[in-house]
Order: sequence, then C-alpha cells, then structure tokens
Amino acid sequence: MEYYPALGDEGWALGFIKAHNEQIDKSGFGLLACVLKNTNEFIGYIGLAVPGFQAHFTPCVEIGWRLAYNAWGKGYATEAAQACLADGFIQHKLEEIVSFTVPQNLRSRRVMEKLGMSHDEKENFTHPKLPESHPLSLHVLYRLKKSDWQIRLLG
Repeated sequence: MEYYPALGDEGWALGFIKAHNEQIDKSGFGLLACVLKNTNEFIGYIGLAVPGFQAHFTPCVEIGWRLAYNAWGKGYATEAAQACLADGFIQHKLEEIVSFTVPQNLRSRRVMEKLGMSHDEKENFTHPKLPESHPLSLHVLYRLKKSDWQIRLLG
C-alpha cells in the first residue's frame, strides 16, 4: 500500500472485497487472493478489474496487484500476472489490458515491463479520484494488446 493514497479500515476492506466479488460474478474476472503454493500464506491480491472512474483510456480492463512487503522481489507478481493476462486474452477474449501506477512506483513499473506492456508519456494522466495537488495524483499508463502478447509467447 506504499503508493495507495490512504489505508482503509475493516469496513473499507469488506466493501472492497464485496465489490470485487460482485465483479467476478458479473464478468468472470476480478482481483483474486494470492497465496503461496507451499504454505498457503496469503500475500496479497492480483487480477483483472474494471476501473471505477472515467479517463481517456476507459472503458477498459486493468491488471493490478498489491503484495505484502515480504513477497516483493521474488517474482510472484510477474508469475501471477502472466496467468491473469492469459486468462484475460484467451478466456475473456479481451483485445487489450492496461495497468497504471504512480511514476515513482518502480517495482510495479518493472513488472509491467516484464509483462511486455508499453508506456507512452503522452498518456500519463491525473487520477480523477485524487485532487491534482495530491502527491500521488499523476499516473503512468501501460498497455498490452493481445496481438503483442501473442507475439511475445511465440518469441
């Protein structure tokens, strides 16, 4: 949650879970609990979601993740995100998946790049749910088209 504007309380967390469970029921995809295979330890979430705001790139489906600090730098986000991309492109027949974060979130940006996502500075945007003066309002947008994902698989 290092680059999240605020920490939520238990009520916020329960609402978050409910909303994403409803999205899974509606669309067949959503943010999913991420657990380690060997220990069943919950380390965060990862998955596909529909952003709850309007921007120049919406409507769209985004891939996102939040992992516990002890899970950083171990390849878990990349591994799970690759499976989510495959699900999005193959099962849900999406033509493009996006991801976004604040410019200073270099760990997440590196995962996006490992996934083959591309960034164009002209598409940077101010997050519509934050005031422009907020230190986390500026976001970078990454995109991955299904055709580019398929080329990487064959590569």
